[in-house]
Amino acid sequence: MNETRKHVEVCSTPGEYAYYKGEYEIVVVIDVLRATSAICAAFHNGINSIIPVPTVEEAWEYKNKGFLVGAERKGQIVEGFDFGNSPYSYMKEEFRGKDVVLSTTNGTKSIDVCKDADIVVIGSFLNLNYLCEWLAVQDKNILCLCSGWQDKFNLEDTICAGAISDFLINTGNFTSDEDSSIAAKYLYLSAKDNYFGYLKSSSHRRRLKNLNLNEDIKYCLTPNQTDVIPILRDGKLVKL
Repeated sequence: MNETRKHVEVCSTPGEYAYYKGEYEIVVVIDVLRATSAICAAFHNGINSIIPVPTVEEAWEYKNKGFLVGAERKGQIVEGFDFGNSPYSYMKEEFRGKDVVLSTTNGTKSIDVCKDADIVVIGSFLNLNYLCEWLAVQDKNILCLCSGWQDKFNLEDTICAGAISDFLINTGNFTSDEDSSIAAKYLYLSAKDNYFGYLKSSSHRRRLKNLNLNEDIKYCLTPNQTDVIPILRDGKLVKL
């Protein structure tokens, strides 16, 4: 047995992060529908940085200072803000080279929870392969932190975490002990041939569909559209 193997584990919600805190040098924050997908899309489009804030109050403070600020709660743009967490919002020309502030229901909360970790990076299906290949050569213990939905388990984040775990375990240099990690891996193996179909009945997909956000869903569930890795540095997300 390779005793030098590093661990890759899956934390199902930010509320469970305290049980894992301090044991992993790298935390990968995942919020497939839609925050981490939007963040990856933003950097792919040439944004300079994203300042993630957990509360709408903080978002307002930045807006009052003249920043471009997005805020989303329960899938919808918060009243008074120009955009939320649709990836398509960040593909506009006026976002290139800019610093943007973002607050979302789940994703920015997860980033805030783990911000003291050595390395915090952003994961989604959009940057899946590129992120996995980068993680595989880091020689560090890795925690996939699923944002879930209002501190409850969700399918899409867990499947994405399972994809990362499966990739890393298959290198032979990583191992998983936690049942949450094993479950995530098997969910991924069940879903990998058709994420869209597999997630048809997931709660957040239904929630977004009811808000007529099907194009967002399709985009967020289409893997490997970008080779960017957003990383948290001094409270800002920047491109690695």
